[in-house]
Amino acid sequence: MDTVTQESFDTVMAFMGAMGAGDMEKMRALMADDMVWHNEGDESLPWIGEARGKEAIFDFLGVFGQNFQTTAWDNTDAFAAGDTVAVFGKMSGITTKSGKGTGPFTFALRAKVRDGQVVLWHWFEDSFAVSQAYHG
Repeated sequence: MDTVTQESFDTVMAFMGAMGAGDMEKMRALMADDMVWHNEGDESLPWIGEARGKEAIFDFLGVFGQNFQTTAWDNTDAFAAGDTVAVFGKMSGITTKSGKGTGPFTFALRAKVRDGQVVLWHWFEDSFAVSQAYHG
């Protein structure tokens, strides 16, 4: 990998690791002030949509954390080219509204990095499985 590609890949993996560990300070340091977080999926779920800027993203993460408990996460593939990183995998969780598990579902991520910070986190998930669990 060239230097920019490797740095982008390392930044996204560090951000993902900090998120999984609940290390909000490390996440904050790896986020650009103008970062955009966008979740695709069923808009009846309270964490689907877009947040812009660190404070809005942390507000979003609070909503997500109140509604979804991740029980398994497995990155299966990850690729990078320049400032763009793609990660694919499987995860599962429990929705707190219904208490029901999602079962395993797939996700994809497209992230962009600028100057060692994440500027875009574009998340795609199987929101059908998640929505079924959330709505009971």
